[in-house]
Amino acid sequence: MDFIESHLLSFILFSPAVAAIALFILPRENVKLIRWFAFISSLVPLGLAIWLWLAYDSSQAGFQFTEQVAWYEAINSSFHLGVDGISVPMVLLTTLLTPLALIISWNITQNVRSYMALFLMLEMGMLGVFLSLDLVLFFVFWELGLIPMYFLINQWGSENRDYASMKFLIYTMAGSLGLLLAIQLIGLSSGSFDMIQIVERWTALTEPLTVVGLPISIPIGTVKAIAFWAFVIAFAIKVPIWPFHTWLPDAHTEAPTAGSMILAGVLLKLGAYGFLRLVLPLFPEQARIFALPLAILATMAIIMGAFGAWGQDDFKRLVAYSSVNHMGFVVLGIAAAAFARGTLNANDAVIALDGAVLQMFNHGISAAGMFLLVGVLYDRSHTRDLNALGGLFSLAPVYGGILIFTSMASLGLPGLNGFVSEFMVVRGAWPIFTLLTALSMIGLLVTGAYILKGITRVLHGPLNERWLEHDMEINRREIFAIAPLMALMLAIGVWPSWIVRVINDTVQRLFG
Repeated sequence: MDFIESHLLSFILFSPAVAAIALFILPRENVKLIRWFAFISSLVPLGLAIWLWLAYDSSQAGFQFTEQVAWYEAINSSFHLGVDGISVPMVLLTTLLTPLALIISWNITQNVRSYMALFLMLEMGMLGVFLSLDLVLFFVFWELGLIPMYFLINQWGSENRDYASMKFLIYTMAGSLGLLLAIQLIGLSSGSFDMIQIVERWTALTEPLTVVGLPISIPIGTVKAIAFWAFVIAFAIKVPIWPFHTWLPDAHTEAPTAGSMILAGVLLKLGAYGFLRLVLPLFPEQARIFALPLAILATMAIIMGAFGAWGQDDFKRLVAYSSVNHMGFVVLGIAAAAFARGTLNANDAVIALDGAVLQMFNHGISAAGMFLLVGVLYDRSHTRDLNALGGLFSLAPVYGGILIFTSMASLGLPGLNGFVSEFMVVRGAWPIFTLLTALSMIGLLVTGAYILKGITRVLHGPLNERWLEHDMEINRREIFAIAPLMALMLAIGVWPSWIVRVINDTVQRLFG
């Protein structure tokens, strides 16, 4: 047990990859065995993540469960893992959504072994980003998560999957180029890729950067500005912040149901996590200077994402635009914290940042639940057109009840999880960006409109008689998949302190 605990993060990180490789030992034609093996294997990192959550001590400063081994000594890069109160909830979210996405994928019948293996490799890539304490390692896992998602959309997506997967790849690769440039600049300037050492060295640098082989040197302020914007653009595309969001609705619409669950539930959080882990600690001055433009873009994402969702007749596309809306609150909280850090509004900044991290977790479970329910409906009806649905509450009362509950969590109904995190962001950002926070309430108003539009078009109104011949009710396997998400929505809504405390202790120490 001591050996496992001392290497707990490595076991969490690499157990999905081991399972993915083991899948190819199984016979291709035994689909049932492949499905159950992948699902049961995905419970291993979940169990270890729960162990990590219970063993994590939020009152202890610094990173915990750290592991460090020499890896790429020529450039002073190491295999360095660790967690704090920001990354632990993200690890738990990732390991929870993966088995739920796998069990909802029972309707996949072609190349099942490859599909399951790609999902497990995707899980490893996402976990690696949250666990890495070395910039080179961070970039490796950042890119590793891109490839499986591309193939999941391209091979198992809907009619326009080629266009959507290529657009997803081009956008995210464009951001990755800037990310790689920034990592190179930081490593060259500070002499290390270790995140803990970089925070100490990078912010203290004053000497110009000498370009080897050329008779010039670059002022360190210019170097920091280039690295800052490279990071910001890379993470803005990944969140995505308006107007970099256009790849997201297409990717969501064409991805298989489980792919949309992971894309909205975890992959979007990688961009926000990059802001928290790299931009705020490494570029406090630049972040403060450009916090207002970032807050303006966040407010635009909240408002335009809501209007975009309201204008959709495709149920899945409606939920996709809602992610732009909800992730806007995350960025607004981050911008408020960047602007007010170290000022008289520092306490408000901490509240806003607590809310942003909690919103990342809350949006992960509510968006995954919504995409799951859209997938359930599509499996029965083979349409996502809201105009072709209607009156289904009489045919599927259990499904209808679950859809209303999950929609209300996404809406931010008091007593459910979405309310807590969005209230914290608004409360923290209000004294800092009063006008922008007030304008973002327009987005909340329209959020109610598009959520009620989706519920009304699906469940109420006249019943389309073509659905009388279909069994529209949700089955036990699908209820099993969404039940943990519903439990978390309620648990955080009525008793948020169990997760807020873990987040707040870290935020206070890092950014208070």
